Parts: sequence; C-alpha cells; structure tokens
Amino acid sequence: RTFRMGSTASYPKSRTYHPNAFKFVYSALKFTQERLGRDRRSEVTGHISGPELLDGLRVLALQHFGMLSAVVFRKWGVKSTDDFGHIVFEMIELGEMRRTPNDQLSDFFDVYNFDKVFQDDYVPETSSAFSK
Repeated sequence: RTFRMGSTASYPKSRTYHPNAFKFVYSALKFTQERLGRDRRSEVTGHISGPELLDGLRVLALQHFGMLSAVVFRKWGVKSTDDFGHIVFEMIELGEMRRTPNDQLSDFFDVYNFDKVFQDDYVPETSSAFSK
C-alpha cells in the first residue's frame, strides 16, 4: 500500500496535528487490514484494535520514512502513540473510522517509544544492495 501525502481526503484543520498525520493514519488502517487479512467492507471482520493499528503504523512508517519516522511524526505534531489515539478518535468523530464498544483511547497509550522502535531497533533492509 502506498501512502500519498497529496491525497484528496480532506481533514479538519487541527491545532495539534498536521493533515498528513490524519492521511497517514488512514493509510495505515487500510495497510493493517490488508496485512492481517481483514475484510475492510465488514465492521465485524474488518475491525482492528488500537495496538494492531499501532503496529501497522510502525511497519508502514519504517517502509516509507525509515529512521526518520520519529522526525516526520514530530513535524506533524505526533510525539507518541497517545497522539495517534487522539487522531483515531478525531477520525471516528468525523465518520472516517468506526469503533466497537470495547475500543478505548487508552488502548493507544504508551504502546511503544518512538525513539526505540524507529531508531534503536531499526535495521535497514540491505538484501537488494548485496544481491548478485
């Protein structure tokens, strides 16, 4: 799945988060549903949890931004997984995402540390650089 910052989706002018943060979360939702084999058309089988979405956000960010993921997110006003939770719940209010009664904002709190997952644990993909 390709993330396009120039997407035509329109998100509110947030005082806290850049519009690209909303677009990236939406792209990560689709990416995670596909990655986990969930049916996006169904509310029941298409649902992913907060931690599942955060894992998809992590993987997609590393694919697109590599070690600069945390820098990009900070530029967008996103400093922690908590911020992604706030974005998700704003998108739910706008009707861009759905939730189940079990989904809570706290599902996104302190799930991982950006510096750890995007820098300390980062291993660049070098297989194509060393293939014959």
